Amino acid sequence: MINASDTSYKKATQALNFLARKKDGKINKMKAIKIIYFADRLHLRKYGRPIVGDVYWAMKYGPVGSMTDHVADLSHVPEEVLVYAKKYIKPADDKRQAFISLKEEDLNVFSETDIECLEAAYDKFSDKDQFELAEITHQYPEWAKHERQLKAGKKRVKMDYGDFFDNPSNGDDFFAEDKSSLTAAKESFSELQEVSEFFAK
Repeated sequence: MINASDTSYKKATQALNFLARKKDGKINKMKAIKIIYFADRLHLRKYGRPIVGDVYWAMKYGPVGSMTDHVADLSHVPEEVLVYAKKYIKPADDKRQAFISLKEEDLNVFSETDIECLEAAYDKFSDKDQFELAEITHQYPEWAKHERQLKAGKKRVKMDYGDFFDNPSNGDDFFAEDKSSLTAAKESFSELQEVSEFFAK
């Protein structure tokens, strides 16, 4: 269950809506979730925080943001989240493998850099289908470190945002940042984590 007091669900809703509208009002759910993961990874490495602030799980078909997944399905979320999300998106059919946009996205929930990275991730990966995107996500250390557990039968393993700062061995340059910028982003993220943990006590 996601935390209804956390406004991240608005970002999850609007990121999904944003991507659906980019795809003529309808998009495959798994594809959208993977593009949001790419946008989160990019923003974290450039600016020291993810966009949505989701909890990521390593699963068979790559990273899955649990909040974003539940919002896309309009299931397993508090009533206030459901009321908000239903204004903007709905599953395209009973199988819930795709969803459609109901109205224009509210971009006010995002910063300029949020939108920058959502746009960049969409431009880079939108020509791939959901299974191609899943294969691409398997190249990144934050998922690859859990591959053995998943192959051994684990359904999902919680991922660590700290691992998103590690570079893949395939020479991928989409997420490339120079060492000093990446170090600064990681330090910024660590400070945010410390503040969050302090106020959570």
